[in-house]
Amino acid sequence: MSRDRSPRRLRRRDRNALIAASLTVLSLTASGCVVVHGEREVLPTATRAEAARAVTAFTTAYNKADKAFDSSLDAPYVTGPFGDIDAARLKAGHTNSPSGNADHVPLKLSDVRITIPKKAGWPRWFVADARGNKAGADRWLLVFTRHGLGERWQVAYLTLLAPDAVPRFTTDKDGWAEAVPADSARLAVAPGKLSQGYVTYLQKGGKSFADGSYTSVERANRAQRAHKPGLVTQFIDKPLTSGDYAPLALRTADGGALVFFTTHHYEKRTVAAGTTMPAQNKDVQALTEGEVKQSLTLEFMSNEVALDPAGSGAVSMLGRVPGLTSAQGA
Repeated sequence: MSRDRSPRRLRRRDRNALIAASLTVLSLTASGCVVVHGEREVLPTATRAEAARAVTAFTTAYNKADKAFDSSLDAPYVTGPFGDIDAARLKAGHTNSPSGNADHVPLKLSDVRITIPKKAGWPRWFVADARGNKAGADRWLLVFTRHGLGERWQVAYLTLLAPDAVPRFTTDKDGWAEAVPADSARLAVAPGKLSQGYVTYLQKGGKSFADGSYTSVERANRAQRAHKPGLVTQFIDKPLTSGDYAPLALRTADGGALVFFTTHHYEKRTVAAGTTMPAQNKDVQALTEGEVKQSLTLEFMSNEVALDPAGSGAVSMLGRVPGLTSAQGA
C-alpha cells in the first residue's frame, strides 16, 4: 500500500507536530523549568525561592561532610577554588581522624541576604551573604554557580568579610542586581584581568592594588620569609580564569564592582645541606607525598574578593581565603 504524501497530509502532520511542541513548551514554562532563549535574553539567574533552597542544601551537605571528614558527601555541592580547598581539608581530616571530626560544630547561617543578578547565557550564579556561627562576626559570602538547567547549584567561592565591608549593590526596581562582564572597560581593571593583575602585583609590586593585609603586607611577609638561616622559600604565583575558576562580578552602588576571582600558588622551601626541614603540622603531613629530605613544595588554591573602582584607581582587596591542596617532598 502506498503512503499518502499529499500536501494536505503533510500540512496536517506539521500542524499536529506544532501543536504538540507548543503544548510541551507551555507545560514546561508553567512549571518554571524553562528559560526561553536564556542564551540571549537578560534574565534573573535564579528565583529567590530556588536560591534559598540552594543555600539550605549546601549547608546540610557541608555539615555532613565536615562531621564525617568525607568529601564525597558535599562534592556535588562545591566546585572551583572553594571545592578544591574543601576537598583537601576533608582529606587531611580523614587521614588524621578516620572515625570522623570529634570537634564538629554544625555551620548555621542566619540573616541570609541573597543577591541575584540578571544576565544572559551561562553560567548562572548568585551571591548569598550570611551571618555564620563561626569566624566571629564576619559575614560569609558564598557564590553559587551552575552551567545548565539540569545541574545542581554549587558553591565556587566562599570568603569572609567584616559586616561593614560588604558593599551595597546596584539593583533595578524589582530588586535584581547587575552582573558585570569579565571584559568590562568601565572599571579600573577588567574583572577578567584581576587574577593576572594580582599575581603580577605579588611578584613585582606596583600601584594597581591598594595597600593592605593581602597586598603590601603580604609582600613584606614574603620578603621576610624568603631567606632565613638555613632555609630559602621561593614563591610561584599563577592566574586562574577559566571554567569554575572564572571571575564573577556584581555592580556596586558607586558604579564599581565586587569581584570574586581565583589564584594558584606554590611555595618551595629548601633547606641547606646538613640542615633539617622544620616540622610541619599534621594537616600538611597528611597532604604530603614523597619523603621530605631537602625540599618541600606546598600547593595552594586561593579565592579572593576585591572592590574594583569605576573608571580608574587602585583595586582594594577585601578578602582572601587560601587553602593548602597538596604538598610534595623531595
